[in-house]
Amino acid sequence: MKVIHLDHNHPDLINGLKELGWENIENYSDAKGVIEQSISAYDGLVVRSRFPIDASFLKKAKNLKFIARVGAGMENIDINQAKSQGIQLFSAPEGNATAVAEHALGMLLALLNNLPQANHQVKSGVWAREANRGNEVAGKTIGLIGYGHMGKSFASVLKGLNVEVIYHDILNNIGNDDACQVSLSELQERADVVSLHTPETDLTVGMVNSVFIEQFTKPFWLINTARGKSVVTEDLVTALKSGKIRGAALDVLEYEKSSFENMFQNKALPDAFVYLTQSDKVILSPHVAGWTVESHQKLAQTLINKIRKVFV
Repeated sequence: MKVIHLDHNHPDLINGLKELGWENIENYSDAKGVIEQSISAYDGLVVRSRFPIDASFLKKAKNLKFIARVGAGMENIDINQAKSQGIQLFSAPEGNATAVAEHALGMLLALLNNLPQANHQVKSGVWAREANRGNEVAGKTIGLIGYGHMGKSFASVLKGLNVEVIYHDILNNIGNDDACQVSLSELQERADVVSLHTPETDLTVGMVNSVFIEQFTKPFWLINTARGKSVVTEDLVTALKSGKIRGAALDVLEYEKSSFENMFQNKALPDAFVYLTQSDKVILSPHVAGWTVESHQKLAQTLINKIRKVFV
């Protein structure tokens, strides 16, 4: 088997494929069009998010047997076209679920306790105790939207915090003892905190918009460690200004490039994003929830294990 790698990943991935006796070609710089010209020579493709693997690309990959996505989401791959060609698809949500859960927990605690704002103030010589009075997580109802690997992992880390965890998912009978499945309307009625754990699909793009937000019975905090396009940023800003959303912690943004790389190359940033960067109610991080030292290796190991089961 001959495998092409389009993104830098943990060396365990290449080493694991070498142990199978496979040839690894690393190409981290050529443009998509250049790679298309030679993709028919490869049996396997390992990609993170460098560019979309669309139908036109796949049609040239006449000998491709598998695509391994080093991550959870598969929105950058034309899944239907791949399946029509008999290409096996691998992803690795198990590899960074713990990292995402811990990041979401950190964001939750920081958001409710005003930690970024307080840290900045104290370092600037401001000692404002009353202005930074926080809210306890204990006793709150945490509503998760999406209950796959990421949602389940977050529910698990919340267990010791004396909270009630509920979730909504389009699939039934996927729950466990860490959370209770409810309808979307019930979640909107009860939740004090909403955390998104959904993939990017036609159903989730633009999901958190003004209509969605207004359907909540009480003001809530929002956490998004899933996909940026799930939240309509202008509607989020409107809700932050009105108090309908009490605060937001966002690891992902609507304006990200599909490669998840530097979004600041375009200096004409939208007004709504500028508001997020200036608001004390908002915590931002650069799409790193699943980006830990440990998950870097676990993603590679997860994919190797899945590939072995199919091809060895």
